Amino acid sequence: MRSSRDGRRHSRPALRRQDAHAGGGHRLAPVRGLAIDLGSSGTRAWVPGQGLVTGGPAGWGDGARRPVRRGQIVDAESCAGLLGHLADTALGADRQDSVIVLSHPVLAGREHRAQARELLAALGVSGAVVLNSASAVAACAGQLDGGPVLVVDMGAELTEVALLVDGTVVDARQADAGLSDLEPRSMPAELVRNVLDMITSMWREDKHGAVRGALRRGPVLTGGGALHSDVTGRIAGRLGVPVRIAHDPATAVVRGAALVLESAMGPVGADAVSGRPVRLR
Repeated sequence: MRSSRDGRRHSRPALRRQDAHAGGGHRLAPVRGLAIDLGSSGTRAWVPGQGLVTGGPAGWGDGARRPVRRGQIVDAESCAGLLGHLADTALGADRQDSVIVLSHPVLAGREHRAQARELLAALGVSGAVVLNSASAVAACAGQLDGGPVLVVDMGAELTEVALLVDGTVVDARQADAGLSDLEPRSMPAELVRNVLDMITSMWREDKHGAVRGALRRGPVLTGGGALHSDVTGRIAGRLGVPVRIAHDPATAVVRGAALVLESAMGPVGADAVSGRPVRLR
């Protein structure tokens, strides 16, 4: 494990909402929306009426130019171009009646979250929600308000474990290493060891039994690592509990963000979440 961070001292609400027009008075519900998972290995978006979309400006997917690394925005200009492209394609030039939901890693730093808010504000939407990825996964799994939930997100450049209680992140751990850092032969053992180390650390510092309760329900596994049966089987075996693999784990974050988007938009955005990708050009 390259390095790790923990968030045990930082309880965070599941949702952080920022509205461009925060004043009083009656406001019409947004009629257009866009949910975005700004990931280290790529960006996924969801548009009501279209479903899951992929893509960005020419060249943005090149590893050398990727604007997000290990869950942090490293190139704000490129990131602005990517978000602008997605917003132009999905929402058009006039975005006053639209809302965007953008996910970020649970332990993304204050600077990253501030940059994300600034980038969204620059898009000129009427409302924006900055959502941590664990809450998005819990929403996708239907576990946002049903007691303690343990979300294990095994991505390309980050591995995160987050504990949510009644929809709020109360503890989190992060390893700055993911699938892209591990050799294929050693990947299952190393990834499982990283996950178990973080869960064990949570267990030892849990004074209220929330981790035990979440484990009894079964941790929710997501990210590219959840697609490997040798990884998920080892985690279940080592923990001695059944695990729940998120449906289509590689897209669980953006689909959870899409559910939050639907809530923010009201009945207008209540289309079913589609898993069929559409290319944005």
